[in-house]
Amino acid sequence: MIARYTRPEMGKIWEDENRFRIWLDIELYACEAQSKLGLVPSDALDVIRSKAKFDVARVLEIEEEVKHDVIAFLTNVGEYVGPESRFIHLGMTSSDVLDTSLAVQLKQSAELLLKDLENLKSVLARRAKEFKNTLMIGRTHGVHAEPTTFGLKLALWYAETLRNIERLEVAKKSISVGKISGAVGTYQHLDPSVERHVCKKLGLEPDSISTQVVQRDRHAEFVNALAVCASSLEKFATEIRHLQKTEVLEVEEQFTKGQKGSSAMPHKRNPIICERVAGLARVIRGNAIAGMENISLWHERDITHSSVERVIMPDSCILLDYMIAQFTKVMENLAVYPEHMQRNLDATRGLIFSQEVLLALTKKGMKREDAYRLVQEKAMKVWQNGQDFKNLIKSAEEVKKVLSDSEIEELFDAKRSLKQVNYIFEKVGLN
Repeated sequence: MIARYTRPEMGKIWEDENRFRIWLDIELYACEAQSKLGLVPSDALDVIRSKAKFDVARVLEIEEEVKHDVIAFLTNVGEYVGPESRFIHLGMTSSDVLDTSLAVQLKQSAELLLKDLENLKSVLARRAKEFKNTLMIGRTHGVHAEPTTFGLKLALWYAETLRNIERLEVAKKSISVGKISGAVGTYQHLDPSVERHVCKKLGLEPDSISTQVVQRDRHAEFVNALAVCASSLEKFATEIRHLQKTEVLEVEEQFTKGQKGSSAMPHKRNPIICERVAGLARVIRGNAIAGMENISLWHERDITHSSVERVIMPDSCILLDYMIAQFTKVMENLAVYPEHMQRNLDATRGLIFSQEVLLALTKKGMKREDAYRLVQEKAMKVWQNGQDFKNLIKSAEEVKKVLSDSEIEELFDAKRSLKQVNYIFEKVGLN
């Protein structure tokens, strides 16, 4: 099923061809470093460089027999290189190859995901500015609260996307380490210069200390950064799903020509992409838990983490790449209905201005407790009887003593909510 969510560029990172190509690079770079130390003859290095290659199908065929992926790979490379293949993998253990190559794949994936997030950030910035002053009702507990703007909602998502970019940058740095330090990380059969050379060639840093493996707190940090990002996307998508409810209908996913919403009900236009994004976030969060479980290994290494990572690392990267791309399309084509936003602003017959009235009364000298009691009493009548809140306030004798009709009218102007919008946009960086 994961194949249907795989975009080509991300998919190639996790294909066997790329994985084995990185393995071969690691082995060749290690031979170069060993040659500088006099451990691999220069003529043998020339042969290895010219002949070393692999065939994916053959590697997998050998693996069926030997039940060991790195041995299968080395056997296949040896078939091409010949006798000089004895100088390949000198003093190294399988995890030197596996963990270093995984670091390269995760770094490649992170760089692609960061491009995705930069694209989403740009779309959010553009649409936030587009609807900067488009008034809508703000909701707390799902209940109408006070006016806000749709631009502010998108500015919030923009700021959160910036944080996800920062988190992924940190996680990319943390995971971009390799190790060529041997069976238990002591360099017993390897000079540390081999590790330095290999890592430099691959754009990695040598791990400060390792056992047979790079420690899995790094991988847990990486997949958790993906999970936080996925959770943000779920949050954004869930908001759109709420705003697309029939009785709300303030925004709507694009419904393309020929699209069908329901096999039974021809009228349906459902937020299916946002629902898909929300669902897939659950998978990545589950993978993050598995990543945390991988931190604790026996002694210098066991392989309880290995089978897990073969699932959670490619799947998490592939799914998040897909989710960001899909949600970016949603935002690019999102239908926004300001007239419906105005309708919903008016739906509670002025109740959303209750705090405006409360504060105005206290500024005129009324005790807060008395002002709150008065405003709440009028508000409850609106809830119970559908009366107009502004008219109730205007007719209240206690209010008439301190507020004129023109002052009350001013309190019920939703545009008062716009006075700090520019400030907030500047603070977020959306000048």
